[in-house]
Amino acid sequence: MLSRDELRDHLVHSRIAGDVATSRENNLDHYSSLANGDPYYALGLTFDQPWSYRDILALMAKSAGVVADPDHRHGQDTIDPDLTIDALDAMAERIAAVLARPEPRVLFATGHPTGLLAVHLPLAAFCAAHGARLLTPAEGWSYVGSGFGRPRRIRYLQDVAMLDDRGALVHTHDAIPMRHMLDELGGDLPDLVIADHGWAGAAGEAGVPTVAFADCNDPGLFVGEAEGKLDVVVPLDDNVLPRYYSPLTERLVTEVSRAL
Repeated sequence: MLSRDELRDHLVHSRIAGDVATSRENNLDHYSSLANGDPYYALGLTFDQPWSYRDILALMAKSAGVVADPDHRHGQDTIDPDLTIDALDAMAERIAAVLARPEPRVLFATGHPTGLLAVHLPLAAFCAAHGARLLTPAEGWSYVGSGFGRPRRIRYLQDVAMLDDRGALVHTHDAIPMRHMLDELGGDLPDLVIADHGWAGAAGEAGVPTVAFADCNDPGLFVGEAEGKLDVVVPLDDNVLPRYYSPLTERLVTEVSRAL
């Protein structure tokens, strides 16, 4: 496993953190949209208090390390790699606490099959090897949502839920699939959900213990964390080359092992 300093350097070099690809304009547009009540950016969550644009920007500076200056409106934005590592370690502690229980029930899902799937797959295999029962509710269930005209289905790859569209795994922010999965489970809910985007938001909204990964243009999950609906949110660029996530995943798995 890389040392903390080595991992920090890797995160910056790979642009998982540091100067990330997500533009400042994109970030601020999403923060404004969330503040204006657009449910798409809430990622399946509702909030207990109003969050203004300035409040959201201040939270994202604190939780993800974006530039705090509201007058910085164009160009480069950032994720603090130390915040990424700190959140990874906090996530590891949360996962270890669940795995220490007898026969824990864990549910994995990702809206980023071209990026974060590279984290979810080895983490799911690790949890299964350490006694977790990986849940796979609603496999094959399909629906038509806003923004696309044909059915998308829940499909699992090695017990990680995703959406497919005629055989192609697709990027999604949608919370509807996770809501359906939890409904199918009834009262027998997971001990932990490990997810991102609307999969994580819907689980947190339902009161299921949830840890998540989120980019700096996904403020809804960080607001959910601030309000206590999500346990841990790891800030990172969620769609770099899959192989770049390997050192991050190795740290996460190693820290879970140490905490067990």
